[in-house]
Amino acid sequence: MIPHDFQALLQRFTAAAEAADGEAFAACFTPDAVYHDYIYGDHHGRADIAQMLVGLFRRDAGPDYRWEMFDPIVQGDLGYAWSLSSFTSQVPEFAGRFVVIDGMSRFELRDGLIADYRESVNGGVAMVQLGVAAPRIEKVLRRWSGALLDQPATQTFLGRPKGSRA
Repeated sequence: MIPHDFQALLQRFTAAAEAADGEAFAACFTPDAVYHDYIYGDHHGRADIAQMLVGLFRRDAGPDYRWEMFDPIVQGDLGYAWSLSSFTSQVPEFAGRFVVIDGMSRFELRDGLIADYRESVNGGVAMVQLGVAAPRIEKVLRRWSGALLDQPATQTFLGRPKGSRA
């Protein structure tokens, strides 16, 4: 994919997310795509990805939700972009709390669409902005830490000697 096409895909992707348009959002993905969300888990295929956006994420993030991608880089079928997003929480426990998050997104691309999406976001920053109690933050961060340590890529990395490269 060339940079201009990647930028156009990112624009469609974030505009659909902001508009809570599950169908347009899912159309940015291949039919067999996987969306790895750090809060809502993995979602497989367009229907599941559309449902995640509308039924979970946009249910919890208010109508003021914004998401912009910056500094996109693409090489072949792999793209990255830094992002900022913001929203007012609709979760009853945290309703009305405004949150700003930055993150790094990784896009595996195929035929001009997203085949695999994952992001790295500091959810601890979001939880502090929401007013989540410290013991609950610790519990969530322990779960995320365990998930990171259990990932095959992490295990492969840890299994190699320092200085070696994949």
